[in-house]
Amino acid sequence: MAAGDAPGFEIFRARDAQDYAAGGPMETAPMTAAEAAGMAGLMQHGMMDGGAVKLLYARPGMSLTYCWFKSGYPLPRHSHSADCLYFIVSGSLRIGTEELGPGDGFFLGTDVPYSYVPGENGVEVMEFRTSDKFDFKALANNRAYWDKALANLLAAKVKWPEETAPPSGMQIA
Repeated sequence: MAAGDAPGFEIFRARDAQDYAAGGPMETAPMTAAEAAGMAGLMQHGMMDGGAVKLLYARPGMSLTYCWFKSGYPLPRHSHSADCLYFIVSGSLRIGTEELGPGDGFFLGTDVPYSYVPGENGVEVMEFRTSDKFDFKALANNRAYWDKALANLLAAKVKWPEETAPPSGMQIA
């Protein structure tokens, strides 16, 4: 197959999913000192215990990611360097003033800032991107934002030990 030719047919399997924590398609863009300190504080206090992000499929110009975020997960305000279509498999989330549930979704263009908060049972989201490589840009350059995010994390993670499986029961490797 010549470079740039799309395959006519491919199968991917959940058991072969790549955990973003082990290296994936997303790279962190440079951060301000406040953003770096804020993200470090969230990581230090267990933010990564509140979710799983797995790359299911990628090829040049396309990727599919599965995310499970537990209740109240403090997803920081950020953007990505690729368009993305989000589809909610199960659970719920609040984005802005909108409450979304199974079968709902939203589209975000390249570099559009966003954040959402998973509902009381968490949320499972499929992310369809127009790229196989993209960045994560933290977008909150003030300490007050990060202090609130940390307080939200500490309040939310109290329930996380009880949330041992995603709302759908689907297990992605």
